[in-house]
Amino acid sequence: MIPDFLVTHSGGFHADELLSSVILTRLFPQARLIRSRAPEWITPGQDRIIYDVGGAYNADAGIFDHHQRGAPLRDDGQPYSSFGLIWKHYGRDYLAARGLPADHVEAVHSSFDASFVLPIDLTDNGALSPSGPLAGLALPALLETLKPVFDEAEPDADDRAFHAALAIARSFVEAKISQNAAKLRAEAIVHEAIKAAGQGHILELPRGMPFRPAIVKAGADHLLFVVHPREKDWCVTGIRRAEEGFELRADLPAAWAGLANGELAAVCGIKGASFCHNGRFIAAAGSREAALAMAELAVKEALSIGV
Repeated sequence: MIPDFLVTHSGGFHADELLSSVILTRLFPQARLIRSRAPEWITPGQDRIIYDVGGAYNADAGIFDHHQRGAPLRDDGQPYSSFGLIWKHYGRDYLAARGLPADHVEAVHSSFDASFVLPIDLTDNGALSPSGPLAGLALPALLETLKPVFDEAEPDADDRAFHAALAIARSFVEAKISQNAAKLRAEAIVHEAIKAAGQGHILELPRGMPFRPAIVKAGADHLLFVVHPREKDWCVTGIRRAEEGFELRADLPAAWAGLANGELAAVCGIKGASFCHNGRFIAAAGSREAALAMAELAVKEALSIGV
């Protein structure tokens, strides 16, 4: 079905129908977006997709609400919002429309669902409540700051704010999907580099790219540092032990911390060594040879202290 109308509710908006609109307006750019609670609009018909309103979930009829009794749940019992329902039914088509290779669509659909869609679903249903100093910076909260203030008197203020917020929400969705897709492209490159490294402790890559997921997937626990070129120099970086947190498999030498240029070169004895972060997770050098030499020294020290 190619709809003529995309229908969601009027009034104040939330992240779930806003993000649903990102997906649907990309897939059906010719469709008119209607924000209404009028019965004539929120009643299913062959010419429309209705979401986050209407009191029913029936994909065949083109209605995707989650506020009613008996609202749909994921296989693990967690609740859907309208965004999760739209992503479930239209996400793969959206990814294909964005030009993802067919053999990447399922993996990106799944990773985006887990990392982006599910948190929106849980937050919208009150099953997840961000807390602490960063709570107000969570995406649902940020998108809601784009709603009109309480005493905005213009009758079309909500609709104007919704469409302005839609452009911003679109940029987040597209950027996240681009990142997830890039990780898959990087995986093949990193996998080849792991094979080239053999049992060595240094992974050399042709450019900066996401590397940790591929290292973990390959079970390459022996790798301690990654070396790759940047725009004007070369980088030596550690590998995090876990997806969350900052603990590394091995830190760069303590003696290098916070040093740069001649001072760093004198301490490590490598001409071209140019920088080491005080946190000892990244260093730089002016050439490939210098970067690899720094990495070798870092490996030697790490092994000597029993990393």
